[in-house]
Amino acid sequence: MEEVEIPQYFLCPISLQIMKDPVTTVTGITYDRENIEQWLLMADENTSTCPVTKQPLSKDTALLTPNHMLGRFIRSWTISNAEKGIEQIPSPKYPLNKSHVIRLIRQVNNRELYLQALRKMVTMISENETNKKCLDEAGAIKALVSLILRSFKEGKLIMGLEEALRIFHLVWNPTHENKQLVKDNHDLIEAILWILKSREMCNNYNQVVTIKTHAILVLKNVISVSSTNLLSSLTPEFFQHILNTLRKNNKNYFNQQTTKAALHVLIDACPRGRNRLKMIELGAIFELIELELSNPEKRVTELVFSLLSHLCSLADGRAELLKHAAGIAMVSKRILRISPATDDSAIQILRLISKFSATKEVLMEMLRVGAVSKFCMVIQADCEAYLKKKALEILRAHSNVWNNSPCVQIYLLRRYPGQ
Repeated sequence: MEEVEIPQYFLCPISLQIMKDPVTTVTGITYDRENIEQWLLMADENTSTCPVTKQPLSKDTALLTPNHMLGRFIRSWTISNAEKGIEQIPSPKYPLNKSHVIRLIRQVNNRELYLQALRKMVTMISENETNKKCLDEAGAIKALVSLILRSFKEGKLIMGLEEALRIFHLVWNPTHENKQLVKDNHDLIEAILWILKSREMCNNYNQVVTIKTHAILVLKNVISVSSTNLLSSLTPEFFQHILNTLRKNNKNYFNQQTTKAALHVLIDACPRGRNRLKMIELGAIFELIELELSNPEKRVTELVFSLLSHLCSLADGRAELLKHAAGIAMVSKRILRISPATDDSAIQILRLISKFSATKEVLMEMLRVGAVSKFCMVIQADCEAYLKKKALEILRAHSNVWNNSPCVQIYLLRRYPGQ
């Protein structure tokens, strides 16, 4: 195949790929719309800059000006070079204006038009970030909540529920209006729980999994902004179904995104002490250890350990972790192997155990599985000073039990006398 030289000004400065929808910023630099919108989305409010000139740049994507002439040049060039292997670029689809979006959202409340409206929304949000923002600002979340509640109250999983849940998750933005809508919405929690435990479903197994997956992702959004009152009202049945999600994940029932969302839900519910106890009584500690033993992903490990540290703040939680044959060993093994966040949680778990549950058997178990050696390694490692201090405190507190072990070097206890 003949090699084709691509004009430099056809390439986006961010991706270095041919631009599909060139837009020009106020700094005079042209980018592909998708790339510059993503750049601005990830930037801090007060520090967003032009990638090329480094000049201040507003995060308002409405200020991006379509470069129609360059777009026509690029499309014409790709067509004329198609036989040489250049992919043709279609004309870009521009964001809808707000009046069109509002009309579409109103159709969600119409029993005859809602399904078509939802499918149009799915297409819209797949096109660009601006459409997501437009849907949110036009009140899409309110309309979607109403549709989810209608399905719940009618007692059947209506057509379009999968799309409604997907749109909710993708469009969700924790604005004041959206928080007010869901933070005390007990009916919405009940509706999502009903979806998770529903056996009616459709005959398509994959669609069953997809609907429940989107339900968990929506639940993560809702619980993250829920009021203390709502969090206090969560029932054992609620936690049972979230834990079931983790159990099914071990059999590849759900994907890792769903697992992380479920873990976020449980972590966000932890500030209420009774919720922690409910989770412990339902076997959460055992499930988390089993999940971690079969988990290959760093972020899942960080979330598992964060949740375990919350649960081990209670005596019942520590007792459950000690009952598991791999409990202490698993926690110890992850130290200095995953991330600073995991180190923090793991050392906190072992600190709580060594302070409040330190029987001779437990201390000897910590020695046997390598936890004590890990404390020594933390003191010598390049990690945060407060972690070194915690590790040293644990070693000093039980030096009378561990001093005679060959894996504990006494000089470590003397080396940092001022800490």
